[in-house]
Amino acid sequence: MTVELQHIRAARERIAGKVERTRCVVSQSLSDCTGGPVHLKLENHQTTGAFKLRGASNAIAALNPQERSRGVVAASTGNHGRALAHAAKLEGMRAVICMSRLVPDNKLDAIRRLGADVRIVGNSQDDAQQEVDRLVAEEGLVMLPPFDHPDIIAGQGTLGLEIMEQVSDAAAVLVPLSGGGLAAGVAAAIKGVSPSTKIIGISMVCGAAMKASLDAGRPVQVEELPTLADSLGGGIGLDNRLTFAMCRALLDDVVLLSEDEIAAGIRHAYEQEREIVEGAGAVGIAALLAGKVGVSGPTVLILSGRNIDMDLHRRIVCGEAPALRERAA
Repeated sequence: MTVELQHIRAARERIAGKVERTRCVVSQSLSDCTGGPVHLKLENHQTTGAFKLRGASNAIAALNPQERSRGVVAASTGNHGRALAHAAKLEGMRAVICMSRLVPDNKLDAIRRLGADVRIVGNSQDDAQQEVDRLVAEEGLVMLPPFDHPDIIAGQGTLGLEIMEQVSDAAAVLVPLSGGGLAAGVAAAIKGVSPSTKIIGISMVCGAAMKASLDAGRPVQVEELPTLADSLGGGIGLDNRLTFAMCRALLDDVVLLSEDEIAAGIRHAYEQEREIVEGAGAVGIAALLAGKVGVSGPTVLILSGRNIDMDLHRRIVCGEAPALRERAA
């Protein structure tokens, strides 16, 4: 099983009018410091503040009437839950979002405001998934996971189609990497149109599950740790059906960043680009600033989300370095 270009094109038709076609702009500051053209795909301007609305909208649109009547449930590190809650509310559906204690309060509050039932379970996304499994078995809800689902991946892939329409000569695209839904979808879309374009996954040193799994040659569990890139936390599932194989086949490289490097990316986005981004949304910028990815042609960075606690953001842009234990607060 895999997700291909035709599925992504079908997803774009399905979600037309339900998500924003976000702008892709040139970053003069990053172009100047890297010596090549750098573009920013502003998915932080998406309706719910992150790319996740694409996959959630496509998955809900693909449900049949009987499934819609049962309601949906998912584990989330925040942005998928918000997207699913938003998409379900538009359709008048019940949504239950299960999250661990590591999810920041600002993301919990945003989901609650959309009317979803929020369950806080354990200290990892794997713990939250256990509650999802119980609700599916006992209450009959339909599980729409954050990444390892064909309709979720196809929806995220619509972002890749937009990138190729906006920067048709892109030599490389830097994609935040967690469970692999975004990376797999974007890579399938872009490689389907431009096989020579490199797709580079960017994650954090603290608990990069997909990187550890790719290194091991199979899905493995990692400890979920507090990180500025909280949206990139969580495992990929030991029974992963889609994203592991797709990332292994389609990603050209994976780069890991320290917490200080991620903070520098957040700071640069605000000071030089006038963009508010969360840690996961800043990893492409951070990778260029740290010299961990070179620019040899038109390069696109996906600013995947803006849903950061604003007090934490203020402290970062003011040069403070919150301790890891504070970053999950």
